[in-house]
Amino acid sequence: MKLFKLQTLKPLWTLKPPNRTFHGHPRLLTSDVYSQYEPVRRGKQEIPKYFNFASDVLDKWSEIEKAGKRPSNPAFWWINGEGEEVKWSFEELGFLSRQVANVLTKVCGLQKGDRIVVILPRVPEWWLVIVACMRAGIVLIPGISQLSAKDILYRLQASKATCIVTDGTLTPAVDSVASECQFLKTKLIVSKGSREGWLNFTDLYKNQSADHSCVKTRIQDSMIIFFTSGTTGSPKMAEHSQGSLGFRPLLSERYERYWLDLAPSDVIWSTADTGWVVASLASVFDPWVFGSCIFVHKLPRIESTAILNTLCRFPIDTLVSAPTLFRMLVQNDVSSYKFMNLKHCVSGGEPLNPEVLEQWKSKTGLDIHEIYGQTETGIICSGFKGMKVKPGSMGKAAPLYDVQIVDKNANILPPGQQGEIAVRSKPIKPLGFFSGYDNPKKTAETERGDFYVTGDRGTVDEDGYFHFIGRDDDIIISSGYRIGPFEVENALIEHPAVAETAVVSSPDPLRGEVVKAFVVLSPTFSSSDLESLTWDLQEHVKKTTAPYKYPRKVEFVQELPKTVTGKIKRNELRKKEWGRM
Repeated sequence: MKLFKLQTLKPLWTLKPPNRTFHGHPRLLTSDVYSQYEPVRRGKQEIPKYFNFASDVLDKWSEIEKAGKRPSNPAFWWINGEGEEVKWSFEELGFLSRQVANVLTKVCGLQKGDRIVVILPRVPEWWLVIVACMRAGIVLIPGISQLSAKDILYRLQASKATCIVTDGTLTPAVDSVASECQFLKTKLIVSKGSREGWLNFTDLYKNQSADHSCVKTRIQDSMIIFFTSGTTGSPKMAEHSQGSLGFRPLLSERYERYWLDLAPSDVIWSTADTGWVVASLASVFDPWVFGSCIFVHKLPRIESTAILNTLCRFPIDTLVSAPTLFRMLVQNDVSSYKFMNLKHCVSGGEPLNPEVLEQWKSKTGLDIHEIYGQTETGIICSGFKGMKVKPGSMGKAAPLYDVQIVDKNANILPPGQQGEIAVRSKPIKPLGFFSGYDNPKKTAETERGDFYVTGDRGTVDEDGYFHFIGRDDDIIISSGYRIGPFEVENALIEHPAVAETAVVSSPDPLRGEVVKAFVVLSPTFSSSDLESLTWDLQEHVKKTTAPYKYPRKVEFVQELPKTVTGKIKRNELRKKEWGRM
């Protein structure tokens, strides 16, 4: 089923057999967008002062496409698993995104620099909005669909966003807090139906003209703001620019070593949620720089059979997903599935167990290349195609980054010695870095000497491969989701049964680690049915904050270990948990 009918454009592209000419003749298909910036990569020209990903990359690919110099696969390909399908060429993407840009500017009254919160699942409209925002210079703030009303309220108030776009699932949550958001002026719903107080996104953009001129943006202009969890306090706003997200992949030095290994004839599928930075990297900027096709499956639920069947039915060359997915997949008889085109697998968000790497390799013949990065920095380390895979390693330093292991005084440590993973940020900050947090003090806390420190501990070997050891703080990374213990503790403490609580990570064979809560019950509360109380606490957290943050493990204790100043010894609890392995 075609969701978007285009009367003025040629029919949708049909996919032809993959064409790998690109690797044999690197300039045959890359002339064009990537090769335009060769003088910049070689240091013969300075980084441009002005840059806009929509006009300088996407529109250029549209021109190349119309000239017949790009393989005839789509730029965007979406399915929902129920028979609906959308395919757009770069020309069609440009046409539709200009219509949406007119909705945002003419109907909603948004101007360059205004902020818009977008909370949508993996639906085509998310990609239209992100490109439209680039065209209009509007700052996008993505969020995952599991956000609670409290999460949405915080994001709207902290960002001072004047517009929100979401689907029918979250409109009641937005309406319950909208009166407390003084800057919010417009609400757009992506739905076939209507709702009082909301403008229907689809109806509006279909009736708009596609005549829109892309605004002129400086390379350092704000483009996307991500909310990222911290160990204390509420999530921070990490701001990225046109340069850090859009221009960065154009500077990657040797194409063959780049983490996604893409050509214009390739199809890439990333299962990342639209609220995470990986979705922006692997499902927007990096593939489209190389003119590749971005494949999207709506995937209301992550299921092994759905993933495996999709890889068999569609010509996907590159798969990007969290380790949790690969752990799920190897529990199936993967060798009985015949993948149509899969050649390159990438995993990130948390360490991948060596046994999963081995099982996947034995069942598919394919390596899984690990990547490591943060919301603030993008990809810091990665295993590139053709590079030797070392189980337990997250690869080598990514292009543009000088990655080191440092001590507390920012001294570089020798191979094999444990320290903090850091990236040199002075005297020149790498282009792929975020601009900063909304709180300058928090930004300054990431700096140590000439380095940006990640808060993660690791080692590097003699061959330059980096190995992740663990967080230097209390962040929990479960199934690729970053969870701050403070948010979970705040939710738990609101329950009348809880007097005190501490949240730490706990090992889990499927998710790598999960949230565990140590709970001291209130003196006024008594219950002999702790199993029922555990369920009640879990449900309470799911309703109070994003459901993925709920504690999958709960242990009731008489008291929590504390320092003489009263600070909870989370490290002691964490060591206790991980010592049980």
